[in-house]
Amino acid sequence: MIPIPSNKKRFIIRLKITALHPLALGIVVYDPSQSFSDYFRRKVTFRASAFKGNRKAQRDISIPIPVSPDHLTLEVYNKNTGREEGFKVEQFKVEPMEAAEVWASPERHQFMDFAIKFAQKAGFTRPGFYHSPDHSFLIQYLPTITDPMGKELVTPARIHREMPRVQLSQKLMKQFTVPVRVAILSHEGCHFFQNTRSEKKADLCGIKYYLDYGFPTIEAVYAATKVFMLHPESVGEPHVQRTKDIMDLIDQHKAEIKLKKIA
Repeated sequence: MIPIPSNKKRFIIRLKITALHPLALGIVVYDPSQSFSDYFRRKVTFRASAFKGNRKAQRDISIPIPVSPDHLTLEVYNKNTGREEGFKVEQFKVEPMEAAEVWASPERHQFMDFAIKFAQKAGFTRPGFYHSPDHSFLIQYLPTITDPMGKELVTPARIHREMPRVQLSQKLMKQFTVPVRVAILSHEGCHFFQNTRSEKKADLCGIKYYLDYGFPTIEAVYAATKVFMLHPESVGEPHVQRTKDIMDLIDQHKAEIKLKKIA
């Protein structure tokens, strides 16, 4: 367990981990002062094939934290036992993250700032109505989202495309990390700003904003797959294609970053 005085800064955590035998590690970065406030969650598997020929099974892991509270805690643990055993953290570093470069209208910037701040507190905030500072946007935080007959829906969020009001399910949002919540809210915002019913357009638009802010790419994939698996019986080829489209966009984003660094 490593405490991090994050001070609401943007930064990247760099880890070098050596596994002593095949195992699955859990890595989590969370706000220790608040419940349901994980800023990163990931499973890292060290397979038996990595140890052939007396090789060290070692991984370098980067964890971008583009938004943070005052304090964070990093935990690395053996997922089978829940304890810090079977591995060594050889290196731990915290590096500043460059400022985000997000091309958007002032209205979209206002929405994303509002969405990110709400994502940070959604794990411990009570249901109710929450306005953005200028009252341009409204989040209706519900215990669950229901249909007109009162039946619970398996969707974490939905937006009225003709007015900037987002409904969020507290029950489902509490399960997600802060980045996954941001990805969901960014997706819903794109439905409104682009006035579109197309899930693909909202996916790609939302993930683009999410990535431009510097949130982890792995959690962008989780944002789609975790929502889809809320109703696995209905998952089909369209959902698989949406995931592929998101992964293609992530690969394109990574390539663009490499080109910028070369230039």
